[in-house]
Order: sequence, then C-alpha cells, then structure tokens
Amino acid sequence: MAKHLATITLIGHDKAGVIARITQLLFQLGANIEAMEEQVTRGQFSMTLQASWIPIRFDHVKIQHGVKDVARDLDMEAKIHFAPLGPQRLAILVTRESHVLEGLLAKSAKSLGAKPVVVIGNRPNLAPLARRAKLPFYHIPFNDRAKAEQQVLALLEKYEVDFIVLARFMKILSPNFVWRWKNKIINIHPSLLPAFPGANAYRQAYERGVKVIGVTAHFVTPNLDEGPIIAQEVLRVRSDEQLGSIVKRGQTLETRCVLRAVRTYVTKRLDVHWGRVYS
Repeated sequence: MAKHLATITLIGHDKAGVIARITQLLFQLGANIEAMEEQVTRGQFSMTLQASWIPIRFDHVKIQHGVKDVARDLDMEAKIHFAPLGPQRLAILVTRESHVLEGLLAKSAKSLGAKPVVVIGNRPNLAPLARRAKLPFYHIPFNDRAKAEQQVLALLEKYEVDFIVLARFMKILSPNFVWRWKNKIINIHPSLLPAFPGANAYRQAYERGVKVIGVTAHFVTPNLDEGPIIAQEVLRVRSDEQLGSIVKRGQTLETRCVLRAVRTYVTKRLDVHWGRVYS
C-alpha cells in the first residue's frame, strides 16, 4: 500500500516542549514518524521531521492546519511539504558556468527522475539556455543576500519546488535559507571532499600535485562544503597534464556526478545521520 509522505520544518527561538508538541500532534493525526533531526545554534531552534500516513488516515487540509496551529502557538515558522505522486519538481540555481545546467536539461523527466520547473541565477548569463528549454528564468542579484534569499524562497513556493540543485551556483546560502530546505539542496563541488573546500578547488589540487582528483555531490549545510556526501566521481591526473585540461575533464565529471546524485535522491529515500548519507 502506497504511503503519503511529508516533510515538516520548524524554525524559531529555542524553548521547552517543542518536540513534544509536534510529535503529539502527528500521533493524533495518525502519522508514523520516520525520521527526525533537530539542532540549536545560538538560541535558534530548527527541526526537520519526516512523517508518513496510510491513505485512509491521510487528510491534507487537516494536517496542514494542525501543523500551522501548533507553530503559531509556539511562535515559530512551520513549513510542510507533501511529497508529490508524480516526478519531483526541481529548481536549479546557477551563476555563469553552463555545463551542469546543460546536463540536467538534456535529460527527460523520466530518465532524470525529476522535472526542472525554474532556473534562478545571480547573474543573467544562462537565461537563454533556460528559455531554450522553455523554463522560466529569474535573475536575482545577491548584492543584498537577505533580500535575495527571500525572493528565491518566494519563487520556490510559487513553483511548488520539491528540491534544489546548485549547478555551479557561486554564492553562499545563509543558515536561515539552508534550515528551511534541510537535506533538499544538492551542491556539486570540484574536489573529493573533505579535501580542497571553498573556491579554486581544481587549482588547489593542481598546485598540490595530486594524482587523483574528483568531484563531490553533497547536501548543503550552513558549514561550507561540509554537508553529507551523496555521490563522488574520480579521474587520474596525467603526469604532464595542465590545469586547463584538468578543469575541462573535471567539468564533465561534475555533470555526471550531479546526475547520479539526483537519480539517487529521487529514487531512494536517503537518511542522514550524524553527517552521513544512508540509502
């Protein structure tokens, strides 16, 4: 029997009794709690909870109202996301590099396992590529990060997005943004993390003379390039190979790794415990 699935995110000032209130509500609504993760950072509480219902107990409106009522009583922000019955809806965030976006758009929704519905860029460079794929493109400069993130969050709600891929998106997202999409933002980084985090990873690897390089698809967390790893790909560096060649081959690898990570994400229910992904 197919189950109805939902992810509930609760964010606000830390206080006693939050977990008890939300779990008691879900028990009353006939839910089975499948996973729960919470954290407190500088007095800010965030919780992500996955719940399921058998069809006979599932009431979309009642669940939504119940969660919102509890959040209002606790003076917290709540977001509830119901898993779609069809392909998951994907938002793609970009800057200037096109290779990962091209790889995602080249796949059909059936082969990818997800349907791209919107492209958002902090630069306008890739607007023509999105429009050729008949996708809406929004240019949102990140000069004021807080304002920009609010605009992005509004677009994610408008297009009923299920998860996000950072396709070489070269801006750091704030904890407030990441908490609202915990374990639903996939990033691609051009190194075998935890080695060479941050910018210029290929150059760092080249200058260190590594013999094997790679790329890492991982969930985004508030800590830069330290999120749980979903997939990795590797290639051997030739002894006389120059940086330009390494970058070119690495970009091909990035696209392949992102595609594998997306397929893994949409076809398996990934659990994250203590910073590790289990499928």
